[in-house]
Amino acid sequence: MRERRYDIDWLRVSAMLVVFFYHSGRFFNERWWFVKNAEISPTATVLTTFADVWMMPLFFILSGFGTGFSLRFRSASEYALERFKRLFIPCLFGSLLIVPPQVYFERVFKGQLHGSYLRWYPHFFEGVYPKGNFSWHHLWFLIYLFVFSMLALPLFLRLKTEPGQGLVSRLASLCQKPGGVFLLAIPIIPIEIALRPIFPGLQTLVTDWANFLTYITLFIYGYLFASEAGFGRAVEKHWKAALVLALCCTGAMAFAIIRYDPQRGYTLAYALTSALKVFTCWFWLVTILGLGQRFLNFSNRGLQYANQAVLPFYVMHQTVIITIGFYVVQSHTGIPQKYLMISTASFVAIMAAYELVIRRFNVTRFLFGMRLKPRAG
Repeated sequence: MRERRYDIDWLRVSAMLVVFFYHSGRFFNERWWFVKNAEISPTATVLTTFADVWMMPLFFILSGFGTGFSLRFRSASEYALERFKRLFIPCLFGSLLIVPPQVYFERVFKGQLHGSYLRWYPHFFEGVYPKGNFSWHHLWFLIYLFVFSMLALPLFLRLKTEPGQGLVSRLASLCQKPGGVFLLAIPIIPIEIALRPIFPGLQTLVTDWANFLTYITLFIYGYLFASEAGFGRAVEKHWKAALVLALCCTGAMAFAIIRYDPQRGYTLAYALTSALKVFTCWFWLVTILGLGQRFLNFSNRGLQYANQAVLPFYVMHQTVIITIGFYVVQSHTGIPQKYLMISTASFVAIMAAYELVIRRFNVTRFLFGMRLKPRAG
């Protein structure tokens, strides 16, 4: 019997919307972005910095849930083929055709080239970004997830055996004890302290070991949570306390950053800040999972539609946002108006492309990682 966790579906859709509004705001915060508005918004900086703490970790733990559900009724070979179709194909297609406009508009905005997109496109394959042009940009998430899925598959198969299930059950029992689920943050702390100073996060598989190990750990956690109901009970017991701790730690982390501004390196201040950031992230993840279990375990037609659209939406969203934002940031209006124009126009354009083209034809469904429609008759 296949048991559907609608709360995970809702959280996946919600996380995608967070990423969408986050990227729509990157034109206006203090950090680097492909195209920037002339004026910076402190509000955008605060909100995007807050989202940085838990946003991508949430994506990986939810992806781990998806793997746990998938392996309940798929063999290893079926699972590997499904991951190839759903992750590798969209990443390859997106890197060749969806990502290039992002590089083009960045180069034009910075005055590094002039001329039409079609004349420039062959140069996309010259060198590797940022010195060259070729890149997967935001699609790094898909290739990471594909690699994680393949690397962790032997572990997941081992955990499905009787000894493995016993180990998972004992871990779930530990997590149900007072404060037990919070202990899962501890293995991530040495990764961040040891590796983050030298691997700040360049989103490449060979120069991103801090993110690689942190995210694959969260991916494995997601699998464990999907495999044993005891983890759900642990989250149910702890999410209210996690919310209080998340709020306290968020305030403490903001104070530490503003007051001390610890620079990346092997110092006590940076190590303590890193540990605080890991706990803050984990407390928010437990809170979000708990809220989902408590309030979102239901389905409707809107969820069914949105859940199918999540992956195509992700593949398209950043290119559409940057394309529209390239023109909007050059207009003479305020930041709120620009943000509203970018987010609204981008959302409408993405959903129109999904509804009118992507979901209607099997060719586009395949390229964007969707299941094919059955043939009539």
